[in-house]
Amino acid sequence: MISLTVGTQMQQAIAGVQSASATMKTFALETQDQQAKKEYQQLAQSLDSALQTLKKRQQFIEQQEPQYKQ
Repeated sequence: MISLTVGTQMQQAIAGVQSASATMKTFALETQDQQAKKEYQQLAQSLDSALQTLKKRQQFIEQQEPQYKQ
């Protein structure tokens, strides 16, 4: 089993959340259902908020543990 560094794992988590947010935004644009559109937009906002939290955490990790910086 390959062990990933904390920095690599964080980058993967950030990429996954970015992808999920983009997908929700696409769904919101493509649906005609106003309730679904609202729900997709709310999910995208939640994911964007989580993304900011993860990015802050990534910066902290990189400051505390320079070897994790990619």
